[in-house]
Amino acid sequence: MSQVDREMLSSKIGRRSFLKMAALSSAVGASGLIASANVTREATSQELSNPYPNSKKVKTVCTACSVGCGIIAEVENGVWVRQEVAQDHPISLGGHCCKGSDMVDMVRSAVRLKYPMVKENGEWKRISYNEALDRIAEQLNKYQKENPEQVMFLGSAKMSNEQCYYIRKFGAFFGTNNVDHQARI
Repeated sequence: MSQVDREMLSSKIGRRSFLKMAALSSAVGASGLIASANVTREATSQELSNPYPNSKKVKTVCTACSVGCGIIAEVENGVWVRQEVAQDHPISLGGHCCKGSDMVDMVRSAVRLKYPMVKENGEWKRISYNEALDRIAEQLNKYQKENPEQVMFLGSAKMSNEQCYYIRKFGAFFGTNNVDHQARI
C-alpha cells in the first residue's frame, strides 16, 4: 500500500462534510424518484391553446419604464392573468426586457401594496386615499414653511421627458433644488 493510500484511509471525514454529502445524496435520490414516478403529464391541446377560456386579450403598454413597449395583457374577470409581447408594436418590435416580462408577476404578487397604509401604535392600518393625500399635503406644507431644502423629489424611469420637466419645475416652485432621477425605482 502506498503512502498516499494510507493517508487517505487514515483521514477523517468531518461532521459537516458528512452532513453535506448525506444531504446531496438524498436530494439526488429523491429527484430520481420524482423523475421516474410519472407525476407530470403533457398539457392537452386545449390547455395549450387557451388555459383561460373566458379571458380577453388587451393591447396595452408596459409601465416598467418610459420606453412604452407593447404588450398583450390577458385579462380574466378583471384580473391580469398572463401577458405576451406585442409582435407588431412599433417601439419594442416584439421584444421585452426582463423588467417588462416580469410585470404580471409583480401585479399578481401577494405582497403588493394595494391601498394606502399607515403605521399607528406599531400596527399597519388601512386608510383612504383622501386621508393619505391629506396627510402628505399636511407634511409637505409643514416642510415648506420650516425649510424646503429638507425635501427631495425623485423621478423614475417610468417618467417621460416632459414629466421629468414638470417634477423639476414643481421642486423649484416648492423651494428646493433637491431633484434627482433614479432609473431603478
